[in-house]
Parts: sequence; C-alpha cells; structure tokens
Amino acid sequence: MPAKKGEDEVQDFKELKVWSKAHAVTLAVYQLARQFPKEELYGLTSQIRRSAASVGANIAEGCGRRSDGELCRFLQIAYGSAAELEYHLLLARDLHILESAKFQIMERQVDEVQRMLTSLIQSVRPASKVKLEPRREPARAIGSSSQLVAPSSKLVCP
Repeated sequence: MPAKKGEDEVQDFKELKVWSKAHAVTLAVYQLARQFPKEELYGLTSQIRRSAASVGANIAEGCGRRSDGELCRFLQIAYGSAAELEYHLLLARDLHILESAKFQIMERQVDEVQRMLTSLIQSVRPASKVKLEPRREPARAIGSSSQLVAPSSKLVCP
C-alpha cells in the first residue's frame, strides 16, 4: 500500500514498486526504439515511447491527486497505456522491427506492470468496488473482413 500524506493522499510515487517497474520498462523501450528504422521516428518509435512513458507518468499524476478515487482513475489510465504499449511492441515484432526474443522479454515486463497496477487499484478501492469485469458485448465482425473482436475486460472503479 502506498505511503500516505494525509487521509487520502499518496506521498511519493517513487516509493511504489509498480512505478519503479514502469520506469524501468520505459527506459528499456527507449533503448529498443533507438534501433528502429529512421523512417519510423515520427510513427511507431514516437508512439511506443509515448505509451511507455505514459504508464509511469499517470501513476505519478495519480499519486499527486487528492483522493483515492482520483488515484484509481489515473491508475486505470496507466493500465490502458500499458495495454497500448503491449500492442505497439506486438506491432513492432510483426513488422520485423523488433526481434521475437526481445519482444518476449518486454511482453513479460509489461504484463508484470499490468498485474501490479491491478493489485494496486484493488488495494486503493475495496474489492467489492473494484473488479475486472468482462464487457457484455458479443464478439462482432469488423467491416467486411472475417476477423472477430473478442469480448474484452476492463477495470472498473466507482
């Protein structure tokens, strides 16, 4: 549980293990992105760096807010940024910009950050108020292709 300043305020985001892990992932992403082709500088390179940095930045911003509800909201945004980073890494692998072995290492690290965020969100809000809920929408086709969109899950904070 994060250190408290007052009743609802987190003192220092740098004390959170999830922030430290997210920061380490961001540094690793910046190193990996240096190897991306120059023509991707304003495309995938920029997007992957932005999504990586957004995870730690949202954890930090949430810790600076005045209530657990606001902290929870920013932790959810951080979780979404981690999911975005996961996709960008997958895209880089599939475009053969990122080696499979490096992708697997990064994927495990991002997954760990996501699990840590989920745990922190659950510790900030009582278990009865925060849950991983599947969306109720059925799988659907995209456009005229035969690809299906599987039902997804999302974290819910009141």
